[in-house]
Amino acid sequence: MRDSEETGKLRYPAAVAINGSRVVMPMKGNTSLSTITALRDNPTAPQKFTDPDWTAKGERRAKVGLTKLDTLWINTGTLCNIECKNCYIFSSPTNDALVYISAEESARFLDEAEVAETREIGFTGGEPFLNPEFPDMMEDALKRGFEVLVLTNAMQPMQRPRPKERLLDLKARLGEKLTMRVSLDHHTRSLHDDERGDGSFDKALEGISWLSDSGFRLAIAGRISLYENEDEGRESYRALITEHGWDIDADNPKQLVLFPEMTDIDDTPEITTDCWGILNIKPSEMMCAHSRMVVKRKGAGAPVVLPCTLLPFDEAFEMGETLEEAARANGGMFERGAVKLCHRHCSKFCVLGGGSCS
Repeated sequence: MRDSEETGKLRYPAAVAINGSRVVMPMKGNTSLSTITALRDNPTAPQKFTDPDWTAKGERRAKVGLTKLDTLWINTGTLCNIECKNCYIFSSPTNDALVYISAEESARFLDEAEVAETREIGFTGGEPFLNPEFPDMMEDALKRGFEVLVLTNAMQPMQRPRPKERLLDLKARLGEKLTMRVSLDHHTRSLHDDERGDGSFDKALEGISWLSDSGFRLAIAGRISLYENEDEGRESYRALITEHGWDIDADNPKQLVLFPEMTDIDDTPEITTDCWGILNIKPSEMMCAHSRMVVKRKGAGAPVVLPCTLLPFDEAFEMGETLEEAARANGGMFERGAVKLCHRHCSKFCVLGGGSCS
């Protein structure tokens, strides 16, 4: 990665020095390099992201309130047909830490989402098509008039005859509000298979082509870290899209989503209340300002609400068993429904990475 030398402005992505350390920061707009000041903490400090209200340097931690529940995510379970090296949720054929949510349980949250005038329901996993009740959940959400976004690897679970039949039926009756977003880490077989296993690239392409040929509204999710910059990534995917004739606009960030990286070992600055002005961004632009996620933990009696898709396993971020309870969550990581940014993913993926799952 090279620093931008273009009129002193940051291009996407750029490496900037914060307290003597280089941080790759995909910034929005024309943020001046001179406005990026000392945010970087001691990389060996063990107390970072522990106190809900204060950073390790004793500064007031930033928080984000819900402006409107635009997207409600429902995690269908962590079981997946493959095991990817970079999966932040550790999905695999054996990981059932988040168990299958039922259509009945999903419906209760859809009831609340209707009252909240939520626009979109997102389904994620794991691989949603492994959950036997998932097609019923899709249909329920579509019948209620929600936009529905399904995150899938488009491999064998989706390509079985019964799921295909249900998808075609839903498309024929309710398909104008259904979007299928397929994970494709890289535009080449070698790098994609290195992340997801031999043969996964060809199987994913088979699934994408079937969806495209069948007339589904499509999107692709890739990883920006595997490219020199965003422009290179979009041009590389554009060539693949053109080669296969998929109806996807590589310049549309909703149709080709390039995500920043998430790991638990990379160091990242804590976000303080001063960061909004320093970085020229708004709390209302963060994912937790307009979304929540529902998960069901193994052994739990009921699903719980979390601030977003990025914190599936941290019980400190449980907001309650209903959306109404979540709106009132107070104490610990929350303040009257607002989320305190006390996790490295809040910093690296959302604030500094500019990422959003919807």
